[in-house]
Amino acid sequence: MEGIELSTGDTAWVLMAAALVLLMTPGVAFFYGGMVRAKAVLNMMMMSFLAIGIVTVLWVAFGYSLAFGDGGNGFIGDLSISGLQGLVGQFAVNGGVYPIPALIFAMFQLMFAVLTVALITGAIADRTKFLAWGIFAAVWVTLVYFPVAHWVFDFGNEELGGSGAGWLTTLGVLDFAGGTAVHINAGAAALALVIVIGKRVGFGRVPMKPHSLPFVVLGASLLFFGWFGFNAGSALGAGQVAALAFTNTMVATAAGILGWLLVEKLRDGHATSLGAASGAVAALVAITPACAFVAPWGAIIIGLLAGVICAFAVTLKYRLGYDDSLDVVGVHLVGGIVGCLLIGFFATTEVNELGKDGVLYGGGWGLLGVQALGAFAVMAYSFIITLILAFIIKATIGLRISRDDELSGIDVAAHAESAYELGDSGGGGVFAGVGHHSHGEDK
Repeated sequence: MEGIELSTGDTAWVLMAAALVLLMTPGVAFFYGGMVRAKAVLNMMMMSFLAIGIVTVLWVAFGYSLAFGDGGNGFIGDLSISGLQGLVGQFAVNGGVYPIPALIFAMFQLMFAVLTVALITGAIADRTKFLAWGIFAAVWVTLVYFPVAHWVFDFGNEELGGSGAGWLTTLGVLDFAGGTAVHINAGAAALALVIVIGKRVGFGRVPMKPHSLPFVVLGASLLFFGWFGFNAGSALGAGQVAALAFTNTMVATAAGILGWLLVEKLRDGHATSLGAASGAVAALVAITPACAFVAPWGAIIIGLLAGVICAFAVTLKYRLGYDDSLDVVGVHLVGGIVGCLLIGFFATTEVNELGKDGVLYGGGWGLLGVQALGAFAVMAYSFIITLILAFIIKATIGLRISRDDELSGIDVAAHAESAYELGDSGGGGVFAGVGHHSHGEDK
């Protein structure tokens, strides 16, 4: 492209950011793996690693083209760049030309697709057929994630003769790094799946405590670290916007930890390591769409509110009777909605001229309405398509392992392996008798 020179600094940053986002999927594996019982930890991790394999192959084959193909419309791309053909030697183009290789933009976006699928696994822990999960992941990412990524992340290439910006971007929805496409999308899918697959054996009666809280904290730490690539990397360059997103990611997460721990202390009388890890993740989810559009003080409030609201939201499953094993709904769906809606209040062009002014900056209520439409449109689409897909899989090959396999442990039943050879690993694990609570514990 004439007049454009490769920026080695921007390229180096996006390369690193893509690697950081990839690290988040093993982070999810540890985070979720620590929260399940010892008899299910390997299966929990395997579902995340299977997502890496399936989504990567499909992304190269046709997923990137469906999400960012130039010849599509507002709802889906096309197949013009299937197999990533024609990207070698090109610059990234998305609502403008970026001085980075098109291939690294494609790989950066791939990591978001992988992570979104992996996030869903926490809702269906302990009881899902591995083959059924693989089939679900392949079809879901094709029918749900690829189109929604187009809606949210594709700003069109009209200046280069292309077309088809996503309808949510055209509408003016602000979502810098995927509060809708990643977190609301995964959370809504998780809710639909747990409705179809049913509750774990003993849910509400048998304590289901985390088998390894150090794994949980390790996973949350990997997520926290990788999230700087997730948010700041979405600037697609090493500049002021990346610096703002980085700063807001840090300060919001710190506030989220404090918010969740405060709720625990006032409600339960003690603050837990699981609560600290969960508060961090809830705030990271909420700041994701807002990180490049709000001032740092606004990010602190968003993180604090996310920590408080999600700490209460995770208890809804006991009142409403759905078994979201590791609280994908309470953290990712609720946290994503919180973050998207709060943009309507805290967004300001004072920190990013490409954003808009929210209610608190004199922008009126219009932005809040647009944000709500974007959030709930993605939620409804993901929920409905997932529900249909889950019912089809349940009626054909079945979604769920047998009761006996669930009781004895899915690790041995599905993978012929156990995580620990320390005697009986089929119970609650080495932490079963400790007084730490779990999101999945009977309350």
